[in-house]
Amino acid sequence: MLYYLADYLDKWDFSGVRLLRYVSFRSIMAFVVALLFTTCIGGSIIRYLHKKSIGETIRQLGLEGQQRKHNTPTMGGLIIIAAILLPTLLFCRLNNVYILLMLFTTVMMGLIGFIDDYIKVFKKRKDGLKGKYKIIGQVFTGLVVGMVLYLSPSVTIRENIETYNKEDSRIESVDFSPEEVKSTRTTIPFVKNNDFDYAELIPAKDKDIKQALGWGLYVVIIILIVTFISNCVNLTDGLDGLASGTAAPVGVALLVLAYVSSHISLASYLNIMFIPGTEELVIFAAAFIGATIGFLWFNSFPAQVFMGDTGSLALGGIIGVFSVLIRKELLLPILAGLFIVEGLSSLIQISYFKITRKTTGTGKRIFKMSPLHHHFQKAGDTSIDALIKRPHKTIPENKVTVRFWLISIILAAFAVATLKMR
Repeated sequence: MLYYLADYLDKWDFSGVRLLRYVSFRSIMAFVVALLFTTCIGGSIIRYLHKKSIGETIRQLGLEGQQRKHNTPTMGGLIIIAAILLPTLLFCRLNNVYILLMLFTTVMMGLIGFIDDYIKVFKKRKDGLKGKYKIIGQVFTGLVVGMVLYLSPSVTIRENIETYNKEDSRIESVDFSPEEVKSTRTTIPFVKNNDFDYAELIPAKDKDIKQALGWGLYVVIIILIVTFISNCVNLTDGLDGLASGTAAPVGVALLVLAYVSSHISLASYLNIMFIPGTEELVIFAAAFIGATIGFLWFNSFPAQVFMGDTGSLALGGIIGVFSVLIRKELLLPILAGLFIVEGLSSLIQISYFKITRKTTGTGKRIFKMSPLHHHFQKAGDTSIDALIKRPHKTIPENKVTVRFWLISIILAAFAVATLKMR
């Protein structure tokens, strides 16, 4: 919005308005606005939630500090979503297809989470929205994103072309294809020729059929990524400050990856594909970082508000779709590794329990409790028999949270470092 206002005011020689044309300045402003919004306006929203008795109902899991959390305001994800949308609308070019997709994802996934929280709080149904309806919403979000990437003429890349030295086969220079093309290519880490085309997985000889089926496969993969990552982040949201604190470093890494992908000189230096238009995603990522860090003002231990599914599903959807848009989704096992481990710990626990109950008559556990962060909280409980017994002593909630933050920071830094690790 302000970007277009700057264009108008520039005609009248208003001093300083040209700053709004720079991605760097708009990113800084987006971060500051998101941070100030959450810290300054968040308190008023929390008081409103408390006044309306929109509190969390805690199940009796016997975990440390659970009773304290009873009736703590939930749906705090509304604060995060508003803090992301406001600076995005203010500082981004709203005709950019990537920004439109991120706005759609944020609102859509936030809406699914809001309905889930609403049912839990006001309808008093502890399971919230039925799982199949959540999945339908997530699949729909991924499908829309995939189809827009397929149909929009604005979604293009310029492939990196390597020139080798004839004597020692080293790369002398990296150029880009002269034309912008639609492609199902993505970036694959740890290999020299780091472009991978999903269409190559299609066993067809006809080039047109191969490309068409490749796009179909690409859309399916996008749907799976959005559904899986959003559910993983949702499962991670179980301790004070855990989901928001671990999402912030991921946002920083996504910002860096978006910036180098949209900067032709840096893309050439790093030998990655150049993606025109993704520079606007840098601003969105800055707002995402500001919103998640600012939310910690109220959500860190002891939490004054919980984000609920409203926030966690939105954060997961944002991470999944953002990585797809900058063609770095194959980095998610590293970048979002913590979230994925959390999600897989629940899946493994449930599957193992059902299998052992069916075969032996008694369900057995791998972890003392899942998701994984609860295992550390129950570590000192000798009454629970689990395959993994370490650690032997219970770890306090705030210590588990901080350690998970550190792991997320390490994984985010490693994900960025893979750009040069080949």
